[in-house]
Amino acid sequence: MKDSRPQRNHHSLVVEGGAMRGIFAAGVLDAFVERDFYPFHSAIGVSAGSTNLIGYLAGNHKRSYRIITDHARRDEFMNIRRYLRGGHFCDVSWLWHCSLDELPLNIGKFLERDIPLTVVTCSIVTGQACYFEVDEHNMNDLFPASCAMPVVFRDFPAIDDEPMTDGGLADSIPVIRAYEQGARDITVILSQPLGFKKQPSRFPNLLKPLFSEHPALFDAVTRRTDQYNAALDFIASPPSDCQVHIIAPPGNFPVSRFTTDLDSLNMGYNQGVNAGNRYIAEALIRSDAAHA
Repeated sequence: MKDSRPQRNHHSLVVEGGAMRGIFAAGVLDAFVERDFYPFHSAIGVSAGSTNLIGYLAGNHKRSYRIITDHARRDEFMNIRRYLRGGHFCDVSWLWHCSLDELPLNIGKFLERDIPLTVVTCSIVTGQACYFEVDEHNMNDLFPASCAMPVVFRDFPAIDDEPMTDGGLADSIPVIRAYEQGARDITVILSQPLGFKKQPSRFPNLLKPLFSEHPALFDAVTRRTDQYNAALDFIASPPSDCQVHIIAPPGNFPVSRFTTDLDSLNMGYNQGVNAGNRYIAEALIRSDAAHA
């Protein structure tokens, strides 16, 4: 019988989403690719964090950078005129499929690397987080579903016949899930600087009409602040049998959810590369100390 007890040396990589703020994680993970740095036993990603992770695990250097600085800045993806006419503001389905066509993933390398990747979505029916392990057959459904921000993307992609939306609504930083999966060493890449705390909406009932047909989804929206901050509390004070390593943007990180300015995106990317290289150096020091 397989031992299901948590393994102290199980190291999980968790990557937060955040739309265009994902440029920071893209930089961190490209630094990892450049150094062939793959010390993780599992990975969990949400929304843009999940698409960043598949590029990293497939070894596609700068793929996420090109998607964010090129495809995600095209009118086919982000278009306010289309939205005002009743279409998508951010067409995540187009973004996934177009970028896959133009920047193919090395799926063979991803499968060969054998680091399981879990993608988070949010059920429209229950308002709860759903967790799916990626394989070569389900990825074209999972990644658009995890990135499908409600309201700005008007569809709810189905996974196993259940309509889904952006996983960030239900589990924005799935560090607790990683711990529940057995990880006792967790590295988390955040998309907000250290010290950030999500503030509750001042007028939550103004959002209620947008979710009139999906009350469970509105419940998820109202719970999101507490859920997000609970993850931050876990990161700041993990259980005694767990250590958490944090990679976060600096205080002057210039990118917000819908930033399209190329200079700002390049600055955010380079900040990520620098943070990734620092993390590798610190990880090597920790490893040397452990074996001393």
